[in-house]
Amino acid sequence: MSQPETSPAVPPVTPRAQAVLDLLNDHRSIRQFRPDPIDGAWLDGLLHQALQGGASSGNLNLVSVVKTGDPARREGLYRLHSEQPMILQAPWLLTFCADTHRTRVWLAQRGARLGFADLLSWHTAALDTMLLAQTTALALEAHGLGTCYMGTTLFTMGRIAEFLQLPEHVLPVTTLVVGWPAEAPAQRDRLPAAAWIHDETYQDPTPEQIDARYADRDVKGWQRYLSMKPDFAAELAANGITSLAQFYTSPLKYDPDLFAAFSRDLHAALARHGVLGELTAPVSPRASP
Repeated sequence: MSQPETSPAVPPVTPRAQAVLDLLNDHRSIRQFRPDPIDGAWLDGLLHQALQGGASSGNLNLVSVVKTGDPARREGLYRLHSEQPMILQAPWLLTFCADTHRTRVWLAQRGARLGFADLLSWHTAALDTMLLAQTTALALEAHGLGTCYMGTTLFTMGRIAEFLQLPEHVLPVTTLVVGWPAEAPAQRDRLPAAAWIHDETYQDPTPEQIDARYADRDVKGWQRYLSMKPDFAAELAANGITSLAQFYTSPLKYDPDLFAAFSRDLHAALARHGVLGELTAPVSPRASP
């Protein structure tokens, strides 16, 4: 009797798979852009494809994207994003927002029980939003465009929401700078697989494993920051910083005291927009046209 065929343990690398792997390998965060334009209608089409090709919890599509191309509007966001020059260089900023407002309006207009005004719904929408942002970034990079995520979106979430006139139950999660690259940076190192891939259960690292798994990061990361500006070594020394780890939680990088203040601002923005379970006035159904 013939034995049943079994699938190979390792899938073959097809041309399609190789194209995706090459795209992942080519990823770089771009911070220098040419001013060349990108058609807004084309960008709409790509965003639509990215949503169609990504996952969505309950297929509710709890996301909205605000495109900012007007130079004066980009100037406003430039100030809210710590005045990073790439915002003024690139033709587009895409602000990806977790949005349960639109779903709540739909529920109200259909006479359904209102929901999606709590922390779980915000969390779900935020995850959907990041999925769309990453799918969009890959699609843009497949066309040769450059992107950079703006972590500053969370630092000034409330003020960005006000600037973009976001209603209650809509808050920005991340922002992509989009344009034609004017630089070709080297690929950034990542932690080795042993540091973050766990079999079956979480494997708490030993001190020796931390030393081994962060050895390259400690050297390469330190060298990278030292090369960013000529006087940086003196600035680090003046602050008593002698290692990459010390730099990361110093006032020069991710200061815990500053992050605590940002966290309070973030909590206040979530509360103001009704996503902490403190339900506000019901959504009024809109009249049908």
